Amino acid sequence: MSIDDDVALLERVPTLRLLGEASLRMLAIGSEQRDFVRGDILFNLGDDADAGFVVQRGAFRVDDGAGAEMIAGPGTLIGELALVVPMKRPSGAVAIEHSSVIRVARSLFQRVLESDPAAALRLRDEFAVRSSQIASDILMAGAKLST
Repeated sequence: MSIDDDVALLERVPTLRLLGEASLRMLAIGSEQRDFVRGDILFNLGDDADAGFVVQRGAFRVDDGAGAEMIAGPGTLIGELALVVPMKRPSGAVAIEHSSVIRVARSLFQRVLESDPAAALRLRDEFAVRSSQIASDILMAGAKLST
């Protein structure tokens, strides 16, 4: 894929779209592509998380080890929080078919945010809205459980 194709793919990711084209181009240029065959492990539960992955083609099963799983296909960002904070992987991911990803290192992501403060503010605002929505959902679930 070309840099322009990678930028177009990154624009499909809601969180990354907030950064704007110039920042996405920097991410596309600085990131690396990785290919996987069926059964290859993208990462394991508990691994140190230093990057996020955008699925280019194919699909991955993401499993939290406790029975919750999802299928991540093209345009999906796997490991979003790893872009902003050091952490252990809360799940594992395995290719379920021939697949490829764009690996976005946290260090690259942080450099892009430092170079574009307006993009960093848009991202912060999005995370704040999401956190507020999660808190509201938890409160509503708690209220339903207590009735």
